[in-house]
Amino acid sequence: MTHDKLLHPDRLFPALPAQRDIARALYARVKDLPIISPHGHTDPSWFSGNENFDTPADLLIVPDHYLLRMLYSQGISLVDLGVSSKDGSPAETDPRKIWATFAKHYYLFAGTPTRLWMDHVFYDVFGATEAFGPDTADAIYDLIDGQIKSDDFKPRALLDRFNIDLIATTEGALDDLKHHAALDCTDYARRVITTFRPDDCIDADKPQFAGNLDTLSGLTGFNTREWNGYLDAMRARREYFRKVGRATATDHGHPTAATADLPKVECQKLLDLCLSGKATAQQTELFRAQMLTEMAGMSITDGMTLQIHPGSYRNHNAPLFARYGADKGADIPMRVNYTQSLQPLLSKYGNEPGLKVILFTLDESNYARELAPLAGHYPCLKLGPPWWFHDSPQAMLRFRDQVTETAGFYNTAGFNDDTRAFLSVPARHDVARRMDCHFLALLVSEHKITMTEAERLSIDLTYNLANDAYSLGLERKV
Repeated sequence: MTHDKLLHPDRLFPALPAQRDIARALYARVKDLPIISPHGHTDPSWFSGNENFDTPADLLIVPDHYLLRMLYSQGISLVDLGVSSKDGSPAETDPRKIWATFAKHYYLFAGTPTRLWMDHVFYDVFGATEAFGPDTADAIYDLIDGQIKSDDFKPRALLDRFNIDLIATTEGALDDLKHHAALDCTDYARRVITTFRPDDCIDADKPQFAGNLDTLSGLTGFNTREWNGYLDAMRARREYFRKVGRATATDHGHPTAATADLPKVECQKLLDLCLSGKATAQQTELFRAQMLTEMAGMSITDGMTLQIHPGSYRNHNAPLFARYGADKGADIPMRVNYTQSLQPLLSKYGNEPGLKVILFTLDESNYARELAPLAGHYPCLKLGPPWWFHDSPQAMLRFRDQVTETAGFYNTAGFNDDTRAFLSVPARHDVARRMDCHFLALLVSEHKITMTEAERLSIDLTYNLANDAYSLGLERKV
């Protein structure tokens, strides 16, 4: 079967011929532009060690929570998918059996973005010539297994093949960044950067919070049980991430978008409560809220972009979390308030020049009501692309449709990726480029913008907006 039969060249373009022609022309301008992924979760050890990946199952199935959650929802055991439990109970270790289980149930992913990404990996990245399924599973396994053992499929070689100018990883505040340090003497030092995610030292709901702050104290030399010392320690770690990992952004995965602006004496009392382990849920939420405002103030000083990712009920399936741990597909979106929640931070810092804050949401009902009006007013705010549950073609159209009339295109941050699955990076960017061209084609066909404007916008949405939002300093595309 030919590549065009397996991956149709007009996929995701409008059905009407006139609009489809416009989308084709716009896509032709951006399809080969380099990729920048300034907010990802790939493993930095891949790039520092530059070793071949393991089996196809270990690479594509076992670590992918998108795959796991769908299969689990249909009654397929995580044990059969090779996921190890905390208690050491045996799980399937034969990669071909794991692969066969996945192939048998591949039909479950019809109509999902996961199917788009996986098809792209099978047919474009690995060059499979038959549709993936139970009958072709072994042959495609052998095809992939043979390729990932070659030098051409080592992580650094794939950076070049995928035309990735820059990719970010995400590390906790206590990480030593040894893998980023190991890249310093290579040509990839400035292509693989880190992101500072201090949730481990901000979220007092975590049982290890007090111990983490003691570790933070040891790393920085500041007394983290005293409010000013705690903030100084955070500043020191931010500087370490900027120096060793070339970080340009911070990331905050809080349950809500709450911010606060408390007097210092109240901050110390709150820190004491959190360290004692006696803080209520409302008090730990207030602590996170205060720290978002503190992080914004630090961003004004050091120039790091602040990313806020609220609205996920983490590890909703408590028994599953107890047995297998996090990132097994049981994180569920929640309703989020932004207008009231962000007011304390924006009242203090929202008009400060140089501050960059990117807002994300898992609550689509906020697009037109809150997010677009906020980003359409405050100079510091940009809207991140649809992510996680909404990282899909139709959700991308809904985002553009509801946001553009109020916030325009230039109050958004382009496409930033947000994936753990390295081989899906080009697939995700291709989907985003196709959908942006789809939306622009609709505007051109309705004479809302000119083709010249659409051509410029297609390039900005693909590359320049993310470059600017994350202060990457890469050469702008024209």
